[in-house]
Amino acid sequence: MNRYLRLGAMLLLVSCGGHTPPRNLDNACAMTDERPEYLSAMRSAEARWGVPVHVQMATIYQESKFVGNAKTPRKFFLGFIPAGRVTSAYGFSQAIDGSWDDYREATGNYGASRTSIDDAADFIGWYMDQASQRLGLSKFDAGSQYLAYHEGIGGYQRGSHNGKAWLMRTSASVNQRAERYRGQLIACGKI
Repeated sequence: MNRYLRLGAMLLLVSCGGHTPPRNLDNACAMTDERPEYLSAMRSAEARWGVPVHVQMATIYQESKFVGNAKTPRKFFLGFIPAGRVTSAYGFSQAIDGSWDDYREATGNYGASRTSIDDAADFIGWYMDQASQRLGLSKFDAGSQYLAYHEGIGGYQRGSHNGKAWLMRTSASVNQRAERYRGQLIACGKI
């Protein structure tokens, strides 16, 4: 019995451990020291798609706070009966099902997982590359890229973000965080 209890505890730790965020989300150097695989994933996405590491980091922070299995809140019927999730957004990138399927089809990465930092960073790079091509957005403009990421490329084209003061504030916050991460990564010699 003791052996099974230890095995169960170990499996629980392993299954949860990969989804916990780094301890200091306000310091890009501390995060990448603690989780070097994050920097490696984002550097790979930057090399492939041209979206800078600090823009990816700020986006992931805003979307999931680096929780690998993050989900949107539950909806409730009559205020107490669970009725599914607000959206299908999931994982580090909070990609919705349709966008994730588009990414897998476009890149041929059919085994991609939203709980993988490698795949999430690649998805963000791919999506922001699409936004850059279709909307003319700079890949260094974290605020505008975030608006297109949140609203979708078509939504951004229609200006759906313009009537959402809260989203404009969030976009400004993403931009500020990206610049802070950029400065930190330069200071510790990681970019």
